Amino acid sequence: MNVSTGRIEDEGPSHRRATYGAARRAAEEAGRRSFLRLVSHELRTPLNSIIGFSEIIARELHGPIGDPRYREHAEMVRSSGLKLLKLVNDVIEVARLEAGVVDLDLRPEDPLAVLEDVAETLDGDARARGVRLQIEPATTPWVMADDRGLKTALVQLIQNAIAFSPEGGIVHLSLRTTRDSIAFDVADEGPGVPIQDLQRILRPFEQGADALTRQSEGAGLGLPIARLLAETMGGKLRLHSEPGRGLCASIHLPAAPRNE
Repeated sequence: MNVSTGRIEDEGPSHRRATYGAARRAAEEAGRRSFLRLVSHELRTPLNSIIGFSEIIARELHGPIGDPRYREHAEMVRSSGLKLLKLVNDVIEVARLEAGVVDLDLRPEDPLAVLEDVAETLDGDARARGVRLQIEPATTPWVMADDRGLKTALVQLIQNAIAFSPEGGIVHLSLRTTRDSIAFDVADEGPGVPIQDLQRILRPFEQGADALTRQSEGAGLGLPIARLLAETMGGKLRLHSEPGRGLCASIHLPAAPRNE
């Protein structure tokens, strides 16, 4: 519109192309969001039913079921359902991150409080495998991050470290300040990863050992999810490892601006 004359004028083909392109991108993003919501619902709903009803049977909440083998079978169904649900959640998370349809709210967060919260959540998993989580005390500035996104990334890294730690091992959790960023370090005492494989295991469905011989479970999505979340929050994920000396995964995120 021409302000001086009040007349609506054609703003040219370049403007029309830009407008059309923006509308198309918005429609594509809406379509991706709708598809992922549908897939999430259609996969999670029956899995939650399987997990819930198998737990009822295993615990005999409606009365005894006779042969104890049925109870064992129901527990196996529940355990398998939980593993499948985690895989579904991870696959959907990767799809959302790669499609760029994740809504993050970046705010100043206390890095030590976040690390302690995640460690407390996973302490039971670590103890069940004979592994100890150890937080190294440190004082750092606050970090700019999405609370859920950062915790999800750290959960993935710590679960990976627990899975590859030997019984009696320690997963070291620490914080560092590097220039304008805060680094969250998760280091295990496992077998480590050859340097030529470090970039490969950051891709979805890649694993650090032969799928037929490795001892840990998983589809190879933990590190890629952590990487994608770190990048979406304006940071990065770095890996350092030497065979026989464990793996250290570090999330680097921007430090929160200082209040003048």
